[in-house]
Parts: sequence; C-alpha cells; structure tokens
Amino acid sequence: MSDAVVSPPSGDPIPHPPAGDPIFRPLKFRNLEVKNRIFRSSISGRWDNEDGSLSQTRVNWESKFAKGGVGAIISSFVPVLLEGRIAANYGTVHRDDFIPMWKVVGEAVHKWNCKFIMQLSHSGRQMDVPGVSNQNRPVLSSTSRKESLHGFLCRAATKDEIDYLVEAFANAAWRAQQAGLDGVELHAANGYLFTQFLSSGINDRTDEYGGSLQNRARFLLRVIEAIRDKVGRDFHLQVKLSGIDRNNVIPWEGKGNTLSDTIQVAQWCEAATVDAIHVSSGSLFPHPLNPPGDFSFETIATTYDAMIASGIDTFRNFLLFRYRVLRPIFYWIWFRMKKGLPIEGVSIEEARAIKAAVKIPVLNTGGYQHASYIRQGIESGAFDGVAIARSLIANNDLVKQWAEGADLPKIPCTYCNKCLLNAPKNPLGCYELPRFNDYDAMLKELMTIYATHPTLNVP
Repeated sequence: MSDAVVSPPSGDPIPHPPAGDPIFRPLKFRNLEVKNRIFRSSISGRWDNEDGSLSQTRVNWESKFAKGGVGAIISSFVPVLLEGRIAANYGTVHRDDFIPMWKVVGEAVHKWNCKFIMQLSHSGRQMDVPGVSNQNRPVLSSTSRKESLHGFLCRAATKDEIDYLVEAFANAAWRAQQAGLDGVELHAANGYLFTQFLSSGINDRTDEYGGSLQNRARFLLRVIEAIRDKVGRDFHLQVKLSGIDRNNVIPWEGKGNTLSDTIQVAQWCEAATVDAIHVSSGSLFPHPLNPPGDFSFETIATTYDAMIASGIDTFRNFLLFRYRVLRPIFYWIWFRMKKGLPIEGVSIEEARAIKAAVKIPVLNTGGYQHASYIRQGIESGAFDGVAIARSLIANNDLVKQWAEGADLPKIPCTYCNKCLLNAPKNPLGCYELPRFNDYDAMLKELMTIYATHPTLNVP
C-alpha cells in the first residue's frame, strides 16, 4: 500500500452451529485446514492503484467477509504481471516490494480465524478495461483470434513468451508464500489465459501447446511444476477449472472442452501435486451460466461504455444494451443457454463427476445460498465445500445466519447480477434496491469499505 494501511480489529466469533452440521466441519487439505466448508469466491472491485499496489479499501473489503464467518477467502483475480490485469486498478503480485502489502491483507483476514488463498491469474485476451500499461500493446494469448463476445484483440505467445509467463506464475506463488498467505489458486477457468490454452474452442495452435488435450494442458502443467520447484510441496496449491466450456455463447463458436476433457485435466493436476480442484463453468466471464441469474439491461446500459474502447465488438454490444428495440437479440443469445438449468448449483453435477474421478478435495461455485442444499451436496459426495460471491455480497454475515439455524438468509440475494454489471464503473456491492430501505441506505452499505481505521504502517 502506498499509504499507511490498517487491519480492522477482530471481533465476536460466529455463533456455535448445531453439532454435526457438515457445513461447519473443518475441511482438511494435505497442508491446510479450513474451519468450515464455505469459501468466499474470487471477486473484487477497481479499488487498488494503477501500478498494482494495494489500498486500504482492499484490506477493508477482504476483512468484511472474514468477519462474516467464511472459512477461507479466495482473493480476487490477482495478475502475476501488470499487463495481465482484467481491469486497471486491480491489485497485482508482480513485484517483490508488494509482498508486505499482501502480508497486511493476510494478517487482517487471519484475525478472524479465516484463511487467505491468492488467486494467481492472467487475463490473456480477456481484458475488460486496460490500464496505461496495456495501451497499444497486444495481449498475449494462446491464439491471435479476437475474443468472440467483446472482440478483445490478442497475439499468440511465442515459446519464449510462454517460458516468461511460466516463470511469472512461479515467482508470484513465491511472493504469496513470503507474504504468509495460506495458499494459491491458479485461475484456469472462465476464459482467462489458462482457459485460452486449455479450450479446444479457443486454442488454434499447431505446436506442442495446441492440438491434443495433453498439448493444450501443457502450459498449465508446466506452471504447476514451476510453482512446486519454487515454493516446495508443502504450500497449498489448487486449480480452478471450468467443468464444461460451453464456449458457443456466440452460436457459431466451437463448444470447447467437454466434461470428460476437464476430468482428465483434473487428474493430471492431481498427479502434478495439486491439492484441490475448484469447479466452475464457462469459457468466458461473464458467461450465461457464470454467474447464473438475471441480466439488467438498465444497469449495463449505464456502465458498459467504460469498455467500448477495449474491443472491436464492444460498440455493437453497447448498442444492443442501450436501445430497447435491439435488446431481444442479446436476450436470445444470452438466455438460450440457461433454459432448463438452475441458478443455485448450476455446475453441481460437473463437480460431482470430477470429485468421483480424483482423490483430492473439490470445491464448487454456482450461486449457493441455501444451507440445506450445501449440506446435501457435501453429504452426497458432489463436493467438499463451496465458493460463494454474490450471496455473500448480499449478506456478508451469511455464514453466521446459517450457524444460527437459518436455511436462507433473511433478505436473500435475488441473483439480479447488478453487482457484476456495475463493476466496470462503480464500487462493487449490492445494487438491488428492494433489499434496502431506500437508495441512501444502499449507498451507505456500498461505502462501508472506504471507512478508515487506526493506521498500521507498511514498509
């Protein structure tokens, strides 16, 4: 953090849950134990600095979920290189002098007996809002084909550049370890750089990093090996994979990897000493099934203009969002994939199949909000724990409410996705006005992460 930052003080523990509740049984990995089965999934706003250094707001953001009772926080998308951000003002881990900043974040979370896992990432071609470091610079990917939804441009990485990327991930894992964090997650889902190599619908290379599934997985497996060489076998390492790509959001695109492909990749990851698999869905983000739920044209029409300069198809999209007469076109494209699928537990069956094929723990993300559904998923062998974002944004104390006996929170998340659709321009938080007494109450909640505390100096 460029300025002095602080760790919010610890407070009251969560209530004692009923004995035997599977949600509150510790989850034991090979080198890590988490106090319950609830992980805050990776989500963040644009509240860090342009150079990738962290802000006090970051500390406040992560702390609010730790205070709410989650067992572990999976950080937001943390780029291993400045040019790998999905958006400007995202904290990075590309420099050694950022280690003390991440240490402050970890210590703030640890005060609540909560673990902190850094999600190591690179946007590849999926870069929503570039910062100054990315202007007039093609983004590295597995391919030189533009991204299909927004038209983000990219360039296929050379073998030397792939070596550079592998080293960047290994160095980032070492920095997370030096910061005293509890582990790292490789974001190999949802359309980012690893997905661009893994997916048969995206990767069009003809060298040893393209073609067969084994070749397409080579980059990910090399990174895992490099991380182990750098940090050893005793530092927690998990991988997030899309159970099924469903890459054909634009109808003429190839469908991409199947569930059987992902099962094989998960098994290779396990053999390469990965400690857990985190199952998601989709080969881009956002995707009709990630996050599942509604799509507010009124919201996106006021925020998508922040992305117009990012891709060559973004102005087309802006027109589809802005003008009511054009909205049915996008509505059909976006909602045709949702037909017949649930919101809560949208990828539970993919997680179940992957868990049956590996011996390491499996996490699943997908709109979880009912405690009973999570208990059933754990007890039936679908997953070992869940990662939640939107339902925790709506109710930071969701885990406490479950511990007190609630099945659903008092004011549930509506899955409107306005939190996500506001993110390109506005502070991240809940924008579903009916959940609040009035607009001012909503704004007050949004602004809580900007509160200051007694300072803790960082070298």
